Amino acid sequence: MIWRRWRQLRDPTEPQREDRPFEDLIEEAPVAALLLDRDSLVVAANREARDLFSIDAERLPLGLVEATREANLHAALRTGQPETELRLGHRRRQVRTRVVPGPQPGQSLLFVTDVTELRRLERVRQEFVANLGHELLTPITSLRLAIESLQGDPPPSVRQEVLSRALREVDNLARVIGNLRQLAELETGAVAARRDRFEVHGLVSEVLQRLDLSRPVEVEVKVDEVTADRSKLGQALANLIDNADKFSPPGSPIEVHAAEQAGSLVIRIRDHGPGIAPEHWDRVFERFYKVDPAHSRGLPGSGLGLALVRHLVAVMGGQAWTEAAAGGGQVFGISVPLTDSTAVNTQSPDP
Repeated sequence: MIWRRWRQLRDPTEPQREDRPFEDLIEEAPVAALLLDRDSLVVAANREARDLFSIDAERLPLGLVEATREANLHAALRTGQPETELRLGHRRRQVRTRVVPGPQPGQSLLFVTDVTELRRLERVRQEFVANLGHELLTPITSLRLAIESLQGDPPPSVRQEVLSRALREVDNLARVIGNLRQLAELETGAVAARRDRFEVHGLVSEVLQRLDLSRPVEVEVKVDEVTADRSKLGQALANLIDNADKFSPPGSPIEVHAAEQAGSLVIRIRDHGPGIAPEHWDRVFERFYKVDPAHSRGLPGSGLGLALVRHLVAVMGGQAWTEAAAGGGQVFGISVPLTDSTAVNTQSPDP
C-alpha cells in the first residue's frame, strides 16, 4: 500500500499496477544501479544510472559496454571481485563498483558510486596537512636556531639581531594561525556579512595606503557609493593587491578596476607577472597551494591570502576567479552582489 501511495504522489498520471517495492526502491536509490542477466547484458537501469551513462531505457537490453560506453566497467566485472574502484574513461569520473546477486537466479546488480569529489577532498586534505606542516616548520626551525645562537652568549649587537629575527618568525606563526582561525570561522558560517554604505574609491585608496607599495598602481573606479561589507571587501582587496605585488616584476604597475555590473560590484586586479597556466586557475584559491613552489619560496606571506579572498567573498554572496590578462600577466577578480540597488555609477562600465 505504501508503495502505491508513493507512486501516486510522485506521478499522479502513472497507471495503476501491482506493488513492486524492490523495483521502486532501486529506481529511487541515490546510486547508479544496473541489472545484468547471466550473459552480462544490461536489462534494466535505475534513474541514477540512466542519468550517469545517458542510457535510453527503451533500447535495453544491451551489452554493458554498449549501454555505458565504459570498457573499464566490463573489465572490472570480469575480474570476479565484488568491489573495486576504477576510473571511467569516457566520463572522467572516479567510481566504486559493487556486484551483488539480483532478484532472479542468474541476475546480478551492479552498483556504481561516484567518488570523484570524495577523492578530490581527500587529496586536498592530504596536501593541506603536508603544506601546513611545512609552513609551520619553517618559522619553528628559525626560532630554534635563534635560541641556540642566544645560548652561546653572543655580543649585544648580534643578540639584538637574533631577537629581531625571532620576533619576525613569531609574527609569521601568529599570522598563519590567525588566518587559519578566520578561515575556519568563515567556513562554518559563524561570520555574517554587514551592510555598510561607503565609497569604493575611498576604500581602494585606504587599502593602498595601508599596503604602501613601492610600485605604481593604476586605479580606475567607475562606481561611487555602494552598500556591502566594507571590512571584508577591504581585506579581500588587500590580499589580491598584495598577491599581485609579490608576483610582479620590479617597477611594473598593478591595475585596479572597479565597476558596477548587473547589480554586482566587480573588482579586477591585474599584474604584469609571468601569469598562471589555466590548469592551476581553480586551485590557486586553495590553502597553501603554490603554482611554482620554487618561485614562491622565500616570498613573505602565510600562503592563505587567496583562500581567504574566496571565503570572504562567498560570505558576501559573491565569487572570486582568475584569468589570463590580454598582453600578459594575470587578472584576479571578485564579484559581490550589492545589497542596495542604488549604487551610483560615475561612468558607464565597460561591457
